[in-house]
Order: sequence, then structure tokens, then C-alpha cells
Amino acid sequence: MTKFLAQKIAQYALVIFITVTINFFLPRLMPGNPLIYLAGEDVAFLSAEEKASLLADYGLDKPLGQQYIIYLKNITTGNFGYSYQKKKPIADIIKERLPWTLLLTGSALILSSLLGVVFGAAAAWRRGTKTDAALLIQFMFFNSMPSFWVGMILVAVFGATLRWFPIYGAQRAWMPLSGWAYYKDILRHLVLPLTTMVLISIPSTFMIMRYSMLNVLGEDYILMAKAKGLRENTIKYRYAVRNALLPMVTIFMLQLGYMFSGATVIETVFAYPGLGRLMFEAVTGRDYPVLQASFLIITVAVVLGNLLADLLYPLVDPKVRR
Repeated sequence: MTKFLAQKIAQYALVIFITVTINFFLPRLMPGNPLIYLAGEDVAFLSAEEKASLLADYGLDKPLGQQYIIYLKNITTGNFGYSYQKKKPIADIIKERLPWTLLLTGSALILSSLLGVVFGAAAAWRRGTKTDAALLIQFMFFNSMPSFWVGMILVAVFGATLRWFPIYGAQRAWMPLSGWAYYKDILRHLVLPLTTMVLISIPSTFMIMRYSMLNVLGEDYILMAKAKGLRENTIKYRYAVRNALLPMVTIFMLQLGYMFSGATVIETVFAYPGLGRLMFEAVTGRDYPVLQASFLIITVAVVLGNLLADLLYPLVDPKVRR
């Protein structure tokens, strides 16, 4: 087991190292003057001294190999550089934005996993019935809908028309609140983007749980439990659902990483101040150092999600452990 863990950690450490290396070289291989990506269109108004100072600030006046060593040292200490557009360290910007993304994606992941497991198990248990067909059609419909379209529909109906929930931001921009009113305001702003993310995330969990449940229902121990005359709920939850949940551990950990990138469109639609919205602002503002740091964080999150899935699966499945 120790050897297995060491191999997995070494493999993913190599993946992260390769990712970091690509993240370093990719912007430097782009054609054109690097000052354009740092200063944008304002570069034409900079003097020669200001251009030289800007290159020195970002370490671009040094040899490429030396830049790479400095880059590795900086990211290990959490130093992602300086945002030319926002006039502040990138690490400080990420610290402000990351908690909002964690709140949105974490809540969506938990809700979509729970609902997907419940509905997937119900559909599999009633396979071939109208309930199974209705759930399949419903979630296939959700799976076909683009996330931005779902968000816009929710904004139009529950935000603009009914005015039940705010349609942008994560909290009120005026009259700061405190106590319960503060948390209530955050929850009201969270409802629409969270609902959007849950609706587009449930179908994959539902389909996997349904397929896993159908495989379990054909096992001999399920037939033996029915032959013993055990109660239906006992067979369903203690034997069928419990064993069908094993693949969901892997799916949960994988989605934990991928939801960071999936939140970009939703955060943009609702102007939610998370990491995805930060990436959109970095692209439109040509703030490439911020974009580079955001890509790195998302990639590391995906890799760590895969690593956790590989490490947890042997703990929940004895067959894999052996």
C-alpha cells in the first residue's frame, strides 16, 4: 500500500511539474512584444526608461533559464507576480476571489452529488417504469442546456421579472450589513448561480449513479437478500445503494477539480466575484499574469482532485486495496 501511494504521489507531482513548466513557457512563446501583454495599448505611451523598468519588474530582462528558476521559487512561496491592470499583487487578488468560488462550487458539488445519487438510485430501482423514463428525459434535457442559457433564464424570470433574488454580485455594494443580515444577503446572491450550476451538474452524477445501481441490482447478494424476504428499503439502501456509491467517490473528487473551470461562465453571467470571473476580466483586460496564475490554480485543483480520488478509492473498496 505504501508503494502504491508513493507511486501515485510521484506521478501527480510529475504532472504538476510539467504543468508549471508549460504555464511558464506558454506566454513567453507567444509572438509579439511582451510589453503589449503587460501594459496593453498603453505601451505606446511609455518611455524607453519606463519600458526597461517594466521588464525589470517582471524579471523579463534576465535570461530565460534564470527566469524559470525565479518563477519556480516564486510559486512555491505563493508569489504569482503583480497585476498591471489592478495595480496590486496577484496573490492578494486571488485571496479575495477564491473564497467566493469555493463557496459556489463547493455548495454546488455537494447538492448536485446528493440529488444525483437520490434520483439515480430511484430511477434504477424503478427501471423500465414511467418514473425511470421521466427522470431520464428530465436530466437529459438539463444536460443539453448550455450553462449561460440556464443562467440567463433564471435571471430573466426570478431576478428581473419576479425580483425574488439579486441578479449580480455576491453581496450588496452599498450599506454594508452585519450579523445575520450579512449572511442572508450572501445566500440570496448565491441562489441563482448555485441553482444554475446544480442544474447543469446533476445529469452526469445521475447517469453514473443509475448505471452503477443497475449493475449492483444484478448481483447474487441482491437476489439472496430478496430470497430471504428482507424489507425493500433494507435491500435498496443497505445493499444496493451502499455498493453502488463506490464509483461516486471517484466522480465526486474529479468534479471537485473540474468545477473550478466550469464556474467561469456562470460567474461571468451573474458577475459573481470568483476565480472564474477574474479569468474573464483578465482576458478582456489583457492581464496575462493574472490569467497565468488562474490557469495554474485550476490545473493544480484538477490534479489534486485526481490524486485524492486515487488515494481514497482503495480505502472504500477492499478489492482495489488487494
